[in-house]
Amino acid sequence: MESPRSPEAEIGHRVEDLWEVAEPQLSPSEKLNSCFEDIPVASFPRTHPSQVIEIPSDASLAETVEILSKNKILSAPIRNVEAPEDASWMDKYIGIVEFAGIAMWLLSQSDAAVNGTVGSGAGSPVSNLVSRLGSFTFRRTSSGRVETATDFESDEAASVGGSFFETLTSSEFYKNTKVGDISGSFRWAPFLALQTSDTFLTMLLLLSKYRMKSLPVVEVGGDKIENIITQSSVVHMLAECVGLSWFESWGTKKLSELGLPIMKPSKLVKVNEDQPVLKAFQLMREKGVGGLPVMDTSGAKAIGNISIRDVQYLLTAPKIYKEHRSITTKDFLSAVRHHLQEQCEASPLLHDVITCKKDDTIKDIILKLDSEKIHRIYVVDDKGNTEGVITLRDIISKLVHEPRHYFGDFFDGVVPLPANSTV
Repeated sequence: MESPRSPEAEIGHRVEDLWEVAEPQLSPSEKLNSCFEDIPVASFPRTHPSQVIEIPSDASLAETVEILSKNKILSAPIRNVEAPEDASWMDKYIGIVEFAGIAMWLLSQSDAAVNGTVGSGAGSPVSNLVSRLGSFTFRRTSSGRVETATDFESDEAASVGGSFFETLTSSEFYKNTKVGDISGSFRWAPFLALQTSDTFLTMLLLLSKYRMKSLPVVEVGGDKIENIITQSSVVHMLAECVGLSWFESWGTKKLSELGLPIMKPSKLVKVNEDQPVLKAFQLMREKGVGGLPVMDTSGAKAIGNISIRDVQYLLTAPKIYKEHRSITTKDFLSAVRHHLQEQCEASPLLHDVITCKKDDTIKDIILKLDSEKIHRIYVVDDKGNTEGVITLRDIISKLVHEPRHYFGDFFDGVVPLPANSTV
């Protein structure tokens, strides 16, 4: 057999060996479940071979954004600087922070100052900031989510001028607020982690059915994060398995044959090119999706894609919107693409919308997802009209399935999204 091309391909060969000796009476799905259940998470290649990037809890929001941007990562664990050296990982970390979380928290503070919430009185840092920014109105639903204004469909409520984020990121409030001070906005407290002894099956289920974006890996009784497994690293692992028997038995099936629920155009979460970009980001948070298409004026074809990761450009490159009176999704795409070209940075935003058709194979789609470094692909008809979307989570959900009572008490002790969270 040909030698593995990469550490990810080595995993594929381990699955291959297990696949060949699996009980013959098992269905292909049951065989794959069995194979992935026999491989520990400790075997997964390290995303960052040298170290896992951590952010100290006393770092400012400005410093946190700089660390994330410099290391080209979208999120990072926050280390509690007040924890003793011998503390366990549960006490050493206070959560995982993301670009999107920081941006939404800052906007919610603007709203708090406008509404006269405690701590935002006249002369306070927030109040002084708002006097420079102007108001950006939110509302909170009974579930704790934050929405714009009193009418979520109001484009005017979701509009901000191009100088909004430049003013925000140059403010003392932004430079002085510590990332530890916004820990109540983190999704998990401290976060959901895998142990090195957990299995690939557990990992794949958490990334698909349970919608995790990334999974820190820790040793039982350990005091640090050993690895962070991301959706991107998993799709790369699958792409490296092309040609192996177990992969080909599944990957050569057409999209239409796997029974994936391709969302109808009328149900697809999307925005038009002339709508405010903040509406796009808030729709993603509200609907629980990682990205959405930007549609042309006809509403039939996508001219671009905005993902939740792209909110970073509102914080890391605010000057590029300075001349825009209101930042629409089309303006956002154009400004960010120009910025990336000037900086010679690679990004999915530089490319046209990545698409597939119902007759494409899962293998073809995985190779596209990996090569373009994306997690979603839009399904189009013969005329190029957008018919729906397929995500990496959808694909993984057809690779493995959750056995009955599989997780047991796995989630015990995990603290969910706080009631006062803004993200």
